Amino acid sequence: MRRPVLQLFFICAAAIALACGGGSSSERVYVSIGTAPAGGAFFVVGGALAEVLQATAGDRGWEVNGESTSGSQENIRRLAQGDLDLALSNAAITYFAVRGTEGWDRAYPVQSVMTLAPNIALFIAKADSGVTRIADLRGKRVVIGPAGAGFEYFVRPIVEAHGVSYSDFTPLNASQAVSVDMLTDGAADAVFLGGAVPTASITQAAASLDLTFVPFDPDVKAKLIADYLFFSAATIPAGTYRNQTEPYEGLDVGSMHLITAADADEQVIYDVTKLLYENREQVVAKHPAGRAINPANVVRDTGTPFHPGAIRFYREIGIWPN
Repeated sequence: MRRPVLQLFFICAAAIALACGGGSSSERVYVSIGTAPAGGAFFVVGGALAEVLQATAGDRGWEVNGESTSGSQENIRRLAQGDLDLALSNAAITYFAVRGTEGWDRAYPVQSVMTLAPNIALFIAKADSGVTRIADLRGKRVVIGPAGAGFEYFVRPIVEAHGVSYSDFTPLNASQAVSVDMLTDGAADAVFLGGAVPTASITQAAASLDLTFVPFDPDVKAKLIADYLFFSAATIPAGTYRNQTEPYEGLDVGSMHLITAADADEQVIYDVTKLLYENREQVVAKHPAGRAINPANVVRDTGTPFHPGAIRFYREIGIWPN
C-alpha cells in the first residue's frame, strides 16, 4: 500500500464520524514501521516502538507493525515511494539522502520525527596487529560493515579526515558477528563495530582477544563534529569491555532516528510523537535504547529537518530549541 492510503483513511474516518454525529470509526488502518534485518538493534527497537504505539493508540484504529527491511537505505527509498509510514534510519545516511549527495540519485523527501539512541562506533584490532591509529589501516584488510548497509556514509568521512582513503586498504563487508570471527581467525586486521553501549559484538571480541581500541585523533574528531551535524562526541566508560581500563573518547557516528515522509499527515505524526514521548518508559521496558527518548535528545539536530507534526508537539511541551 502507498502512504496516501494512510492519509486517506484519516480523512474518510473524520467524514464518517461527522456524518454519524461523532464517535470513532471501527475501521482499522495499518501503520508500518521499517526497521532492519533481524539480529540488529533497529529490528528490536522498531518492534518496541510499534508495540508501544499499538498499545497506546486508544480509539485511533491503528494496527501498527514493525517490518523487517534491509535497513536505512531501503527504508528511506520506501518512505519516499509511500510503501512505509515510519522508519528507522542512521542519521548519517539520512543526512546525505535528503541532500541527494554521496551517491544518492536525488534528494529524498524524508524528515525526522525524533532522534533516538547514539551509534557509538570505532575500529578495533588485535593488540599485536600493529594497528594503533587510523593511519595504520593502510595496507590492511578492514571490515567496514555489511554490504548495502550504508556504513560507508560515516566510515568514509572518518578515514578520509585522518588522511586515509578507501584505496589505501582492502575494505571487506560482513555483519558484526561475522566481523568478530574474521578478526579472530586473521581474515581481517581491523573491524569497524558499534551501536548502543555496550555493543554485543565488541563484548564478544573482547572476551577472547586482547584488543586495541583504535583512537580518533582529537583534532580530527573535533573537525568532523564541526563539519557534519550527525557526528557528536561520545565516551565509552572505562570497564565497559574486558581490559578496557580507560574511558574511550569516541564518536556517535550517526544516531538512530525515527523518520517519515515529508508529506506525511501532520496530525498523524503529532500523535505518533506524543504517544512515544509520553509513554517512553514503556519503550525503555522493551529496550534500553528507549532512554534516548528524553527532552535533551529527541530534538537534537542531526542535519535532517524535523516534520511539522513532531515540531508542533515539541513546541507544546517546551523542548523545541527554536
